[in-house]
Amino acid sequence: MGVVSLIEALAAARQHGLDLVEVAPQADPPVCRIMDYGKFLYEQAKKEREARKALKQIVVKEIRLRPTTDPHHIGFKVRDARRFLNDGNKVKVQVRMRGREMMHLQLGIEMLQRFAEQVADVGTMETPPSVEGQSIVMVLAPLRRKGGLSVERKAESSSEVIESAKNSDT
Repeated sequence: MGVVSLIEALAAARQHGLDLVEVAPQADPPVCRIMDYGKFLYEQAKKEREARKALKQIVVKEIRLRPTTDPHHIGFKVRDARRFLNDGNKVKVQVRMRGREMMHLQLGIEMLQRFAEQVADVGTMETPPSVEGQSIVMVLAPLRRKGGLSVERKAESSSEVIESAKNSDT
């Protein structure tokens, strides 16, 4: 309709049985539309719900260790942490110290640093080891990938493509 006075715009909205909705109040002059306000609110809420669905929820997985944990079992925990990081989750690694073990906090810190080195290709240390009560805690975050797939997943998918190409040639 172009630039019209407020009275004319309200009259046109009433004539069509709709509402006059201010869409951009900061514009000069303010932009208004003639529409059903209830429908407008519903569509805005729908867009917000869709936007929230599109956001990826970051989950923090937790791995607990003890200073006496066998290196073989730490290997299992490293494998789990790698899987969590490849899935895009953060990993909280915790070394629980009890009794006299609290006298040797350096052992727990070194254990966490070795753990971080073992998963360095799939994750980075978001928060360095810190003492919280009777435990030492470190948080690992997944590395950002440009293609969306992690390194291991890319290797799996590329090997599948190669296999399918070989099978189609025969």
